[in-house]
Amino acid sequence: MIYRNVLSAVVSVLAAECIDNTSKQAWQRLVGDDVRPAGGGMSADDRALLDCWAHARLHAQLSPRHWNVLVAKYSTHKGRKVQAAGRLTSLIATPAPKLFLSYAVYAWAIPKLKGVTGKRDESVLALPDLYYDMNHWDTEARPEPTRRRWRSDIFKALNQLEMDAIAAAEHVLTEEGVLPS
Repeated sequence: MIYRNVLSAVVSVLAAECIDNTSKQAWQRLVGDDVRPAGGGMSADDRALLDCWAHARLHAQLSPRHWNVLVAKYSTHKGRKVQAAGRLTSLIATPAPKLFLSYAVYAWAIPKLKGVTGKRDESVLALPDLYYDMNHWDTEARPEPTRRRWRSDIFKALNQLEMDAIAAAEHVLTEEGVLPS
């Protein structure tokens, strides 16, 4: 057993692609180059290697739908997160217009951050405020209850996809021996 649970494994594995493994100057190593804790008595390099290996195993063994859901929800790589969220729109059956569906999927994958705009860490992906305002999602100005129902149904479908993807990832990682059985 290497990871505590499937969610910590997924987050660690998806963060592995954003870790900077480039050579550093001596002073950079002294300041704290390694900010990731090395769990399970492993060195930071071994843990990074394991994360990369688990990343490759999950990517190879999960279905594209499960992989895209996990990347859209948990990745820290901005570009891949946005691409994966865009791929999810074709998986959701809804009577809502395509524009509404797109906004809802992005709002689910990239939730609104608390805090004052401009005072946040710029490395964290945040969408413009209009992405979180349902009034911008529907150009035909349908009734509020209809839009709320659509959003709720889309979020339920995405949450179910997420649960299915986590279960599939747990199966893969348990079979590989890095999660407790």
